[in-house]
Amino acid sequence: MTIRTAKFQIGQIVRHRFYPFRGVIYDVDPVFANTEEWWLAIPEDMRPRKDQPFYHLFAENAQTTYIAYVSEQNLLLDEDPAPVSHPDVPEVFARMADGRYVLRERRAN
Repeated sequence: MTIRTAKFQIGQIVRHRFYPFRGVIYDVDPVFANTEEWWLAIPEDMRPRKDQPFYHLFAENAQTTYIAYVSEQNLLLDEDPAPVSHPDVPEVFARMADGRYVLRERRAN
């Protein structure tokens, strides 16, 4: 299996290609790293390939905020400059700069 370089980076705001939600990336898996049950729950005609980066998002839609796990093929860069309103964003990111979030400095204990 060939591992591709991730197209998106931690701190970037993205939106789903088909579903009405957006989010900020807080982690990246180089290939699928969720359960087989999760993958099989996706309708077959929408099921993404496993050999691509998958992104962990602090996500939001018009109703709520949540954590999303999305394949690279289903993400687009979000041009909306508005911040993501997920409550966990301030715990991971310090601020926004140039349209993307900047990670907080982590101190060793």
